[in-house]
Amino acid sequence: MAIRWATRPDQETIAGTLATLPERISRRGMKPPATIVVGEVVRLREKLNWYESLPLFGQRIVVTRAREQADALAARLQALGAHAIELPTIEMRPPADPAPLDRAIANLACYDWLIFTSATGVRCFVERLDESAADLRSLHARICTIGPATRAAVEALHLKVDLMGAEYVAEGLVAAFAERDIAGQRVLLPRAAVARDLVPVELGRRGALVDVVEAYRTVMPDDAPARATEIFAQKPDWITFTSSSTVQNFVNAAGAAALEGVKVASIGPVTTKTASGLGIAVTVQASNFTIDGLVEAILQTRQRETRQRRL
Repeated sequence: MAIRWATRPDQETIAGTLATLPERISRRGMKPPATIVVGEVVRLREKLNWYESLPLFGQRIVVTRAREQADALAARLQALGAHAIELPTIEMRPPADPAPLDRAIANLACYDWLIFTSATGVRCFVERLDESAADLRSLHARICTIGPATRAAVEALHLKVDLMGAEYVAEGLVAAFAERDIAGQRVLLPRAAVARDLVPVELGRRGALVDVVEAYRTVMPDDAPARATEIFAQKPDWITFTSSSTVQNFVNAAGAAALEGVKVASIGPVTTKTASGLGIAVTVQASNFTIDGLVEAILQTRQRETRQRRL
């Protein structure tokens, strides 16, 4: 008689007979709660368990993005069979002092370039613009974005993007200006309160007049420590970091030691450097510094692990 033993939906299943199943369960270290299916219906397992055949099935993966951003990454992981666990370690808030941003918006027509380094920056800039006496008709500047997600946020406003870096980090954005004469040109950079200064410093060295204004700030959510304790009571398989802030705030909430035995996926070199500086070993870094690239890096690592187990 065939029997199927299955643990929680995010775990693997075992098929066997009354004679073989106890030893197989013991070898895998599987424990209740569980569901047992007895009888000939088990023979249909291969046809019915399509979800268990997905490449990330059984993987518990923590998503540390802000609540309003987490769905995009969580949905991609779940489509591949993973159990995505949301642990927002950053929260977007308005600037501590909106006056510099308001002044920049009032003088929007005088800028030659408008640079966005995140989709959140686009959203917060436009929200503040909507509260002002001005609108997009005041914008005469060319627009530069750091990567495709930011570009999509701009294009959603029916605006064209004139320039985007080949690599989706600050270095790539600076490199995109290499062939352009920006001496004497005025540049507006609305961004997070805490960010790398590479872009304004390097463009300033080339003669540009760069105004950096705070469009938003990131803080750790009040419930992050308690939520981290709850989630890490049972170690997940993976945690994803999509920015330096997500790493720093996680460490503030739970400590780097909480990641012992957990694989770490980083979206890019800046995030990886921050993690390493905090004593976190990064398992894999996305080669394409996007959410899709991050998912692909996890997927490739998981597939390698599966192949190695079969050898």
